[in-house]
Amino acid sequence: MCITADGKIGKTSDHLADWTSKEDKQLFVSVTKRARVMIMGAKTYATIGRPLPERLIVVMSYDAATQQSIPDQVEFVQGNPADIIASLEQRGFTECIIAGGATINGLFLAAGLIDEMILTVEPIVFGTGLPLFAEPADQPFAADTRLQLLSVERLNDTVVSLHYKVIKSV
Repeated sequence: MCITADGKIGKTSDHLADWTSKEDKQLFVSVTKRARVMIMGAKTYATIGRPLPERLIVVMSYDAATQQSIPDQVEFVQGNPADIIASLEQRGFTECIIAGGATINGLFLAAGLIDEMILTVEPIVFGTGLPLFAEPADQPFAADTRLQLLSVERLNDTVVSLHYKVIKSV
């Protein structure tokens, strides 16, 4: 996940990720290729607009049945986060990247399905925009979800990557 210095993932839901550094993009490619699968919402997928080599993109969409999946590259699904993860596990995936946007991030956090977070912090302030997590109306976040810092990596002179373990709230 990539955020601005004020914690935004984009100005709007259709904002392209052209504001992130080349180092963040390289980290994204590395992490997502290692996992081999990523989950995102339809609006996030629209900003990418195409399959990505060596990775399965699972797109959560309310109208998944009307979308055209591409075998082994892009799958449109409708369902809850736990069922989607269970389906991926049954297919042999052991790691999955939640690649946004705010609604999808919020659904997986509220369901307790995020174990770790890698956040790239870019030196830009949007002022307004989308938060990292949007709280689902029917499934609020666990109170005071805490993170344990595992590592900090400087990606270039101005960009850092923070790797956290998600600690379940008490």
